[in-house]
Amino acid sequence: MSPRIRQRVRARAGGRCEYCRLPDWVEFSGPFHVEHVIARQHAGLTEIPNLAWACSRCNAHKGTNLTAIDPDGTGVVALFNPRKDSWQLHFSLDAAHIHGVTASGRATVWLLQMNAERRLELRGQLMVAGLW
Repeated sequence: MSPRIRQRVRARAGGRCEYCRLPDWVEFSGPFHVEHVIARQHAGLTEIPNLAWACSRCNAHKGTNLTAIDPDGTGVVALFNPRKDSWQLHFSLDAAHIHGVTASGRATVWLLQMNAERRLELRGQLMVAGLW
């Protein structure tokens, strides 16, 4: 990935993971990635409209998945797509806990493990420090 593309994708995301919203200056589990929203193996292109800024944890958990199971039982649903979907329409924040408010949001929170213990700790610390 060229440095120019990385910078454009990062700037568009405001330096935050487009899935869990963690800022990229927080040491977590490695460098942020330019993630293919639709994976190359599914004919996703390496073009700005198909790229997202993602923390290494979200990127690793998402992998090439385009769908996941809604834990509330509505079946297999499309994952949140940061290029087409509004974060505020699919997720809400309660203290440090991210809730999926749509089937897609719930499936994404579950698959990407957005509320894993360390993620909750980091979000909570950032909130207390006024950095969220």
